[in-house]
Amino acid sequence: MNQFTTALVQPLVQKEDVRGIFRSHLERAVNTLLTSGLTAFLDYEKYDLIEFNTENSRNGSYERTLHTEFWELPLVIPRDRDGDFKQRTVVPYKQVNDTLEAFVIHMF
Repeated sequence: MNQFTTALVQPLVQKEDVRGIFRSHLERAVNTLLTSGLTAFLDYEKYDLIEFNTENSRNGSYERTLHTEFWELPLVIPRDRDGDFKQRTVVPYKQVNDTLEAFVIHMF
């Protein structure tokens, strides 16, 4: 079992606990997806020595809150130095999204 299913099968899991477990795992999954997208775009891992010989590199990140149907997700959106990386996980400048849960559930 992975950490998500282990947390769900704990004895006496309440409805609020399930929502909290799902929210925390969804937050972690979306932030990992965003970071992985930048890694794939730049074609090297974070802190890799290759980055010193490239024209474009990581340039930190900014925080953003996405309001979903059930809760707010704090996201960390990564940036590149040239501004060429366009993430497509979360729609830019949109703060409310009710389809993210349906997409994630569909993926599972």
